[in-house]
Amino acid sequence: MVPRVWTTSSGAASAAAVAWLFASSTVALAESGFQPTSYVGALEPELVWELLIGGLVLACATSGIALWATAVIRRQRRAERRKNVLVDSMLNKLQQGVVIIDAKGRLVFCNDPYLEMYGLCRADVRQGMDGRDLLALRRARGMLDLSNKEFLRSAATPEGLISELPDGRFIQVKFSKLANGGTISTHNDCTELRRISKQLSTTSQFLESVIDNIPVCVAAKSIEDGRYILANRAFERLSRLPREKIIGSTAEDLYAPESAAAIRAADEAALASGKGEYRSDLAIALGNRNVVLASERVVARNERNEPEFIIALFQDVTDRLALARELDKTRKFLELVIDNIPVGLTVQNSGTGRYVLANRGAEVILNRRREDALGLTSGEIFNAKEARLIAERDDLAIRKGGLMVEEHPISTKDGLRLFVTRRITVADEAGAENYLIKTHVDVTDRRQTEARMAHMAYHDGLTGLPNRPAFLKSLSQMIEACDCSADEFAVLTVDLDGLAEINDVFGHAIGDKLLVEVAHRIEAASRGGVVARLSGDEFGLLIDGAQPAAGYELAQRVLHELATGFEIEGKRVRTGATTGIALFPRDGRDAASLLANAGAALFRAKGRARGTISVFAPEMDMQIRGRRALHQDLSSAIRNGELSLHYQPQASSSKQLAESNVVGFEALARWLHPSRGFVPPSEFIPLAEESGLIVEIGEWILREACQQAASWPKPLQIAVNLSPAQFLNSDLVTFVHRVLLETGLQPGRLELEITEGVLIEDFERGLSLLRRLKALGVRVSMDDFGSGYSSLTYLQAFPFDKIKIDRAFIMNLGRNVQSAAIVRAVIGLGHGLGVSLVAEGVETQEQLDFLVDEGCDAVQGYLIGRPAPIDDYPWLIGLPPRAGSSVARSRQVS
Repeated sequence: MVPRVWTTSSGAASAAAVAWLFASSTVALAESGFQPTSYVGALEPELVWELLIGGLVLACATSGIALWATAVIRRQRRAERRKNVLVDSMLNKLQQGVVIIDAKGRLVFCNDPYLEMYGLCRADVRQGMDGRDLLALRRARGMLDLSNKEFLRSAATPEGLISELPDGRFIQVKFSKLANGGTISTHNDCTELRRISKQLSTTSQFLESVIDNIPVCVAAKSIEDGRYILANRAFERLSRLPREKIIGSTAEDLYAPESAAAIRAADEAALASGKGEYRSDLAIALGNRNVVLASERVVARNERNEPEFIIALFQDVTDRLALARELDKTRKFLELVIDNIPVGLTVQNSGTGRYVLANRGAEVILNRRREDALGLTSGEIFNAKEARLIAERDDLAIRKGGLMVEEHPISTKDGLRLFVTRRITVADEAGAENYLIKTHVDVTDRRQTEARMAHMAYHDGLTGLPNRPAFLKSLSQMIEACDCSADEFAVLTVDLDGLAEINDVFGHAIGDKLLVEVAHRIEAASRGGVVARLSGDEFGLLIDGAQPAAGYELAQRVLHELATGFEIEGKRVRTGATTGIALFPRDGRDAASLLANAGAALFRAKGRARGTISVFAPEMDMQIRGRRALHQDLSSAIRNGELSLHYQPQASSSKQLAESNVVGFEALARWLHPSRGFVPPSEFIPLAEESGLIVEIGEWILREACQQAASWPKPLQIAVNLSPAQFLNSDLVTFVHRVLLETGLQPGRLELEITEGVLIEDFERGLSLLRRLKALGVRVSMDDFGSGYSSLTYLQAFPFDKIKIDRAFIMNLGRNVQSAAIVRAVIGLGHGLGVSLVAEGVETQEQLDFLVDEGCDAVQGYLIGRPAPIDDYPWLIGLPPRAGSSVARSRQVS
C-alpha cells in the first residue's frame, strides 16, 4: 500500500495572520476616533499613513495568495487521491499478482491477486515491510522453497521462475527494473497454460510421430521461397538424405535439374488448380536411381485465404508400376491363353443367369459368336428343353456351392454332341455366390474312342475275336458254372504252323489277312463256342461235353477246316495247327492253371511234330514246375553272382593259326546254379526270353564284357549278342552309350551281334535303332546268317559290318555238297557287299582249309578255342600266361 503523505505551507499562513491582525487594528483605531498627529516621531504623518496603507495592502495581497495556494494544493491532493484509487483499482483487477519495491527495498505496493495467489490477506502486509519480509512471509506459509538469492536470480531471467505450489498450481514470476531504481514483479498463475502447453506438446509430438510413421512421404514447402519446412522419415528413406539437409532446401538443392523442373511444374499445377489439389506421376532421379513417384499436392491457405504452403504426399511406385505392367502383360497373356484353350469356358452372373464371359472355345456350345452371347441367358441361347435342363443344373450348382461335373448332350451346328460340363461357383466377400464358372469339353469323339478301346481291351484288333483277358474271363465264368456240378469241359490252345515263314515270304499284309481267314474258319469249326486270339499265332477255344472226346473232335475239325489252304490276293497259302488240350476239373480248377496246362500240352505237341494234338499229362506239369522253379532261380542269379562270362576267340583266316591271328572274342553267358551246377545256355536263354529276364541279363552281359575288355592290354574286339527283347523293351541306344562312358571302352572295339528276330517284329523300328547304334561308333554284325528267309532283304536295308555264317552250314562241309555251295555263295555275297565274313562252328582243319580257300575273313569255333573264362586266355589279351590254365595251349591258337 502506498503511504499517504500530506504537506502545508506555514509561511503563507503566518503572512495571512499578520495581514489580518494588521487590518483589524487599523480599523479599530479609526473607529475610536484616533487621530494621528501630523508627525510621528521624526516621521511625517503622511508618511506614516502611507506606510500603514501600504502594509495593509501588502497584507491583503499576501493573504489572497495564501488562500489561492491552499486551494490549489487541496485540488492536487484530491486528484492524487483519485489517481491512487484508480491505480489501486486497476492493479487489483489484474489476473496477475503485482509487487512494487522502491529503490531502498521497501514495499511500495502489492495487489489483491498476489495476496490471494499465495493465501495472504491485507492485514499480513504491515507498513514499512521490505521485499525480504514479504518473501519470508511466503516461505512461512509454505509458498516458497527457494532461498532469496535463488528466487531473485531465477525470476530475473527472461523466462522467469516457474514454481509449483503445494496445491499443484504453477506460478510464473518475472522481475523488471524501474527507472527510479525500484523493481516490479509479476506473478502469473500458469497452471492452465502449462496444462494446455503440455497437451499441445503431446498432441504435437503425437502428430509428428504419426506423420513420421506414415509409410507415404510427406513434405511441406513455403510457396514464397519454395523451401521445405517439413519432411517425414519416409521422405528421408526415399531421398537417402537427412532431414536436416532437406529442411530449408529447395527442389533445386536436392534434385537434378530435370527432376527439380518436374517438381516445380507439379507445384505450379497444384496452385493453378481450382480445387487446390493436383495428382500426378513424377519421374525423377534419386542418386543413380530413376524412380516414379505418385504424388498428391494440396495447397494450404492462410486466414486471408492466400496460398501459403504446399503439402505434398508421394510414394515410390516404380516397382508397383512395373508390377502393374507385368500384371497387365500377365492378364493379356491369360486372356490369350483362356481364349485359345481347347475347352469352352463361360461365366454367368449367378443372380441374373446372364453370360458375362465366354472364350472362343465356347462358341461351339453357344452356337454363336461369343460377343453375341454376352448378356444373354441360357433360355435365350438354347432350345427350351436343353435350356430347362441347363438352368436346373446351374441352380443346383449354385445351391451346392462346390464343384459339379456332369455329361449331357447339346445340339450344335454339327449335330448332337456330348459335353462334359464342370460347374463351380465363385463367392464374393460377403459369402454370396456371385458368378458361375463353367467349362465345356466336347467328349463325343473321346467317348466313341473309349468305346472302341473298351472293345479293343477285350477283343483282338485284327480278327475281332476276344483276346486273352476276355478268354480268361470266359474261362472263369465257365469254371463257376461247372464247379458245383459234374460237368466238364476242355481248354484248347491252337498254334498256327509256319506263320513266321509266311510273313517272311509273302509279307505281313498277307500274314494278317491269313489270320483273319483262320479266325473265321476256327469260329466255324467251334460252332458257336468260345474262340479267342491269345497271341500272334495262338488261339484259345472252350468246348464242353464228354472229355477228352469233345476236345479231340473240336481239334480235328479245326485241322480239317485249315487243311484246304487259303487263296489270298491271288496267292495260295497253306498253314496247319498244333493243339494242346487241358481238361476241367482233372487238369485244374482255376483259369490260370487250365490255360497253363493247355500251353504245356501244346509245348509237348510242338516238340513231337507240327500238326499234332496233345492232351495234358501230369508229367508235363512236372516239367512246367521245373521251368517255373528255374525261372525263379534265374531272376535272382544276377544278384547272387551266379552268372559269369566265357569268351570264345575269333581269328582271322589262316591255315596255320597263331596268336597274332586272334582279332577278338565273343562273350557268352554261363550260369552256375548253386544246386544244379552248370545250366546250359540252350535251357536258360529261351527261358529268359520267354519271361522277359533277357533284358536284364543282356544289360549285365554288355556291361560286364565292356568292363573286362577295357582292361585288356591288347585292343581286341569284343562281340556281344543282343536279344530281340532288348530292342523292344528298353532304350538300347542310351544304355549302350552309358556303358561305353562308364567303362571307357572305345566304341570301335564293341561289336553287337543281332539275329533276324530283331527286324522281324518291327522292321522300321529295328532299322532305326541299328542306325543310331552305328552312330555311336560301334560295329553291328548279323548272326546266324542263312538260317532265315529274309536275310537278303535286311542286308539290302542296313549296312552291316560283318556277317556270321550259321554253324549248321559249316558242320556239313565235306559231307554235303549243298552246304559248301551255300557257304561259297554267302562268302561271295559278303565280299560283293563289302562286308567281312565270320564262320561259326569251325571244328576241323578241313573246314578251316575250305574257308581259307574260299576267302572267308575270320573263323570261330572249337578248333580255335572253346568258350572259357578270360583268365584262361591271358596270353591272347596281352597278359603273362597263368599257371594251371584249364585250356591246353597245344590245342588252341598258338
